Amino acid sequence: MQTTALGKTGFNIVPLVFGGNVFGWTIDEKTSFAILDAFVDAGFNAIDTADVYSAWAPNNKGGESETIIGRWLKARPGRRDKLKLFTKVGSDMGQPGHKGLSARWIAQAVEDSLKRLQTDYIDLYFSHWPDPEVDYAETLGTYDKLLNAGKIRAIGASNLNAEQLQTSLDVAKAQQLPAYQVLQPEYNLYDRGSFEGALQELCVREHIGVVTYFSLASGFLSGKYRGDTDLSKSAGGSRVSKYLNAKGMRILAALDEVSAQHHVKPAEVALAWLIAAKGVTAPIASATQVSHINSFAKAMELQLSPTELAKLTEAGN
Repeated sequence: MQTTALGKTGFNIVPLVFGGNVFGWTIDEKTSFAILDAFVDAGFNAIDTADVYSAWAPNNKGGESETIIGRWLKARPGRRDKLKLFTKVGSDMGQPGHKGLSARWIAQAVEDSLKRLQTDYIDLYFSHWPDPEVDYAETLGTYDKLLNAGKIRAIGASNLNAEQLQTSLDVAKAQQLPAYQVLQPEYNLYDRGSFEGALQELCVREHIGVVTYFSLASGFLSGKYRGDTDLSKSAGGSRVSKYLNAKGMRILAALDEVSAQHHVKPAEVALAWLIAAKGVTAPIASATQVSHINSFAKAMELQLSPTELAKLTEAGN
């Protein structure tokens, strides 16, 4: 598959990243292995997870997703060098002091993640959330040490607004520290306000890679949720109710129209729209069935016309 540069990280990825939040939540380890095999066999090469995934599921405590990925890597010798692994630090892990972006916690958290992932290095390490109690210099200084030690290869940030990202870049430049190379924002056909505008322009101007999360709006943009009675179709259905309004229906109607013209699924169109979006390097998308990987491949190949892109964009305005 064709690859693209991920910001200034120095490495290239296929422009669709697997979202590992489903591992240990909506799919078990056996299914996770089968889907990861299919994903790599199809030619994709980037997987995103976080230390906290999937703590929200019953009887989980966090680390389940990384653990499953690590077991899969151990069972598949030779695959690690062909993949780019993304994980994150900063979310509340449920124990005192086990959250945030302090030097002390990052130093421990990265070792925990490396152990669960059963690898010597993390390709891209994200600050999961802003931490107002810790200076950017402390966080970036800690990443500098990890980069020099070879434990991480590149750094990114998730959920920063334009002002926060700019401040972090200014601090990095002033103190000769590594700067964030990738941003992970929430962005999809429905949820556009937090990325479009100043943040999007900043990423383009500074050549910051962008990998989007909730790329299918928790599955809403797949088209399988059309009303309240559909919310029980999956474990994540409860997250979709906020999209069941006039704006959501306009977007589904536009997706239906464009997908019918191309004989593809709405989810494939929604991902193709993101792949074509200004400043976006790759959407992150999850799968709970091997067949979903085929949809990812179709989304990669789908070329939407300027008129179709405009129709989809207008539906969400």
